[in-house]
Amino acid sequence: MPNRTENPRSPIEVVGGILWRGKQFLAAQRPEGRGHAGFWEFPGGKVEQGETREQALTRELAEELSITARTVRFWRTVEHTYPQKSVRLHFFHVLDFSGTPSSNEGQTLRWVTPEEAQELLFLEADRPLLPDLTPPNAEAPASAGQSN
Repeated sequence: MPNRTENPRSPIEVVGGILWRGKQFLAAQRPEGRGHAGFWEFPGGKVEQGETREQALTRELAEELSITARTVRFWRTVEHTYPQKSVRLHFFHVLDFSGTPSSNEGQTLRWVTPEEAQELLFLEADRPLLPDLTPPNAEAPASAGQSN
């Protein structure tokens, strides 16, 4: 029997980025062939060993969307248990980034308002965030979300 040093019930540490363009944020629909295909989510992914959450977010957004997050602000942490795993999701507002988001992993990308997002089928862990989601206040630079 394999030696398990990790508790199978320990949550997987995950980061999610809420990229803003005015009053809209970027939603990503999981592609066919991946777990939870067809569900919408916030871009992001697992925190790798030795990374800070901010480093993980920057890496994931670069890999998934070909953008560089320049200014992020922690928003909240949510824990959720799916039948096969538990996740601890750390959400960040991405206040400023360079580049134009592109679909590097076959996901559908869509800019939506928080109200429009409530009509989409978001992942169970992300769905409870939608009613509280509002564009961040004036701390974001005027160029937030613009391509450079």
